[in-house]
Amino acid sequence: MILDLPGLHLIEVERLDPDGQHRRGLIRLTVATDPVADGEVVACHGCGVLAADHGRRTHRLADAPVLGTPTELVWRKRRWRCREPRCPVGTWTEEHPDLPARTKLTTRAVAWAIATLRWDDSTVSAIARQLGIDWHTLMDAITAATTDPDTGTLDSGTARRARLTGVNTLGVDEHIWKHTGPQQNRPVTSIVDLSRDEHGDVHARLLDVTLGRSGPVYAAWIRTQTEQVPEFVAGITHAALDPFRGYANAINTELPEETVTVLDAFHVVKLAGTALDEVRRRTQQATLGRRGRKNDPLYKIRRLLTTARENLTDRGVARLEAALQAGDPGFEVTIAWHAYQELRSMFHAQTPTAGRGIAVKVLDSFHTCPVPEIARLGRTLRSWRAEILAYFDTGGVSNGGTEAINLIIEKVRRLAHGFRNFANYRIRILLAADGTRPWRTRRKKKRSG
Repeated sequence: MILDLPGLHLIEVERLDPDGQHRRGLIRLTVATDPVADGEVVACHGCGVLAADHGRRTHRLADAPVLGTPTELVWRKRRWRCREPRCPVGTWTEEHPDLPARTKLTTRAVAWAIATLRWDDSTVSAIARQLGIDWHTLMDAITAATTDPDTGTLDSGTARRARLTGVNTLGVDEHIWKHTGPQQNRPVTSIVDLSRDEHGDVHARLLDVTLGRSGPVYAAWIRTQTEQVPEFVAGITHAALDPFRGYANAINTELPEETVTVLDAFHVVKLAGTALDEVRRRTQQATLGRRGRKNDPLYKIRRLLTTARENLTDRGVARLEAALQAGDPGFEVTIAWHAYQELRSMFHAQTPTAGRGIAVKVLDSFHTCPVPEIARLGRTLRSWRAEILAYFDTGGVSNGGTEAINLIIEKVRRLAHGFRNFANYRIRILLAADGTRPWRTRRKKKRSG
């Protein structure tokens, strides 16, 4: 029952004491193929002549752990010899689909390792220790199983087609995959599926990650996928992104004309928050002649300034008004605060129509503001006018799912204590964030009464 390998039977079970290599001991399972049935013959696959028994050879493979202990499978393989002297085949050994030739792990050991990486927030070194093998042995097996162009679970044609089928909304973002080495080799572009299900929920999943952070990098990835899965690009109806013109250019040139580009709401509000903070720091420098300190009026409310207006308590409103009166003689911080709150409110309006109305007012007025930072913000927003207004026409498409995937990627990188090899990094984060594991938890419904 534990062996569970069709066509093989157990000959011997040993439990070895712990040693320097196997600190938890080792379970050794010696197996052999089932005896040849009466009337069954083995013929040479080259000439068809009946084969003769040529003894056995031993093949040792690491198997999935048994009872939490590293397990070694010792297969006593039959050898056969062709009776025909002129046959070029000569001798051969029997084969089994779960125990591939010239490998050091059983197929189920590799499958168990991949599933553990995908589901259990583990590391290759921890899994290798549980299997009682070297890190490189395990990583080589995982790489072969996932990236093989014919059978790989990540990069084969079938796997890639399955991953790209049904995608109608793309998200894109960049992150730093390592903090050492040449600066140009550190950033990568991650592409995420943000398609919604029949209930309107987004279950983000990582489609791929590629070296570099630029429009040409993103465009090259889209072209490559299109060559392999021609129907992929035709199905894209929406594309979400942060305010980076390089990615926007790639979307405009590589995706269909009818694809709607949407600027992420969070990053729009973040631009306004940055402008507000710049006004506060400039005002402090102008009135005090130095940077803000903990007892300075504007410095004390630096976090309060970016709090939503509807979330301010009476005490918070009083603190805010007192600090602005004491530290903002030119009312520039006050103007910037009202501008920030107005921009923020367009994403929290009761209806998309109301939100769009506020957005149009913001886009048409901010660039004329007397506060230079807000005027600059207004010019930036006007350059993204269509992408900002598209938020209200698409039911709130955003890049939030991409940021959620970035959190999963960060967790994988933290567990591994960093990466040095990009190919290994790509495999690890695709296994963790390709959507197989349901990372999102639905909220529980509140009980009535």
